Amino acid sequence: MQVAAISFDQFNALADADAQERIRAARAALGARAVLLCHHYQRADVYRHADITGDSLKLSRLAAGTSAEYIVFCGVHFMAEVADILSRPEQISILPDLAAGCSMADMANRAKVERCWRELASVLDPDEHVTPVTYINSAADLKAFCGEHGGIVCTSSNAPKILQWSFAQREKVLFFPDQHLGRWSGHKMGIPMDEMVVWNPDLELGGLTTEQIRKAKIILWYGYCSVHQMFQPRQIERFRQQHPDGFVISHPECSFEVCRNSDYVGSTETILRTVKEGAPNTRWLVGTELNLVERLAEEVKAEGKTVQFMADTVCMCSTMQRIDPQHLAWTLENLAAGNIVNRIAVPAHEAALAKVALERMLAAS
Repeated sequence: MQVAAISFDQFNALADADAQERIRAARAALGARAVLLCHHYQRADVYRHADITGDSLKLSRLAAGTSAEYIVFCGVHFMAEVADILSRPEQISILPDLAAGCSMADMANRAKVERCWRELASVLDPDEHVTPVTYINSAADLKAFCGEHGGIVCTSSNAPKILQWSFAQREKVLFFPDQHLGRWSGHKMGIPMDEMVVWNPDLELGGLTTEQIRKAKIILWYGYCSVHQMFQPRQIERFRQQHPDGFVISHPECSFEVCRNSDYVGSTETILRTVKEGAPNTRWLVGTELNLVERLAEEVKAEGKTVQFMADTVCMCSTMQRIDPQHLAWTLENLAAGNIVNRIAVPAHEAALAKVALERMLAAS
């Protein structure tokens, strides 16, 4: 039987050390009933409690394979949605702070994408000529939109392969919400820059001419990650002047210029693997979120490797930072007391369509 929730008020001013102790106690009480997932970008004082770490899709798939009743996702909203979609019916997905969202995911919503689809129909029939592709960093209803319209989901590691699948279905792609991942992936496939155009949802016909739309192979949504926008080519140039033997690795959410000037470009998992497999005593400049970079730097320090953050200023995933020890302690104590807080439950009709798009991705990649 569900009991009254423990109020967050008593946790809000909790000292960090006390929050850590209460997290440990609640986790011990819950045992295997709860699995704690932490994304690579999660803050260190929460990350230390993780049962499983990784990128968003990996975490959701692994959690679904556990016996846990509760999936506590220390990430952002769309990640907890994916966990709900891919988990077993009896598993419950929870986000410790509902304010942990994603500004890039918010740049494309269902209403704007449906309006784009209608406007494209004034130039061509999108259901015959356009495959919608959504980055996994998007809301569940956009994944459902792709499932409904013959589209698919991609990740930062499989985007080029997913584009190949998409072009095999129809000759054009509408790619949202991150323009940079779409552009870099298209570039890797050899698509000319003038055949990749940006759709601005705040402008009529996306700010494009009918000729641009007809010529385009990829229509890129005007969206971006605020963290990865902080990285600039000049930061790479300065690093190469100071360390000509060093290596540069960037996430594909970075701008095209940053990716083009990097030695390696890849997902969070690729960045971690590449640096860890690199030769001892090498130096690396890394263009992705600060928590991951600092953690990686510490892990490889014993091998004489130096890992340097690319940006000149501190930039973390500010929304993911909202999940702090206080929110985690509050969530876990409620679960231990028999009360479910901050459940993320995707409506059944959306979840079914979104799962179609996700399963297309898993089959194609």
